[in-house]
Amino acid sequence: MIVIVDIGMGNLGSILNMLRKIKIEAKISSRPEEIAGSDKLILPGVGAFDNAMQALHSRGLTSVLNKKVLEEKTPILGICLGMQMFCKGSEEGKLDGLGWIDAETVRFRISSNGLKVPHMGWNTIQVKGDPGIFKGIEEPRFYFVHSYHLVCRDERDALATTHYEYDFASAVHRENIWGTQFHPEKSHKYGMKVFSNFVEMG
Repeated sequence: MIVIVDIGMGNLGSILNMLRKIKIEAKISSRPEEIAGSDKLILPGVGAFDNAMQALHSRGLTSVLNKKVLEEKTPILGICLGMQMFCKGSEEGKLDGLGWIDAETVRFRISSNGLKVPHMGWNTIQVKGDPGIFKGIEEPRFYFVHSYHLVCRDERDALATTHYEYDFASAVHRENIWGTQFHPEKSHKYGMKVFSNFVEMG
């Protein structure tokens, strides 16, 4: 069973509906016992970093997620703020992140070209190495809404980059941990393929 982790901040219904559309069984839950029994996890998030981390801690989900991800190696997909929670911290807040990825979340440094923050709308990605969750997607493009992005200390963790005045990590991968800065649930056929690839992985 795939569990979409409910921390009260994210497009949970949109993700569940897209999974159902491609015939994937999933449930939304904030119950530690259901998360503990999951085969795969999706961690969405929309909003402020510290609020998301506080929500995770207050619901008693930090320890069960650490056990699932770090010890049991359960595959997890973080989306937008959910991916940012995987790293060590964020300029947006003061609390520590989960620390699963050796990275920091920083605000866009946009200085020219008339570009605005947040980075909003469709943009392309450039996949590095093994495509993983992007397997079989030609000319991948996805929908973004964000003011902050990851800076990976180990470049091998950056599965894909996107250009917005400069290149930033738009997807990450380390072992069983996957993350996307964009929203697959808002990205039509491209997002459906990302979800199906994630589910089909061993």
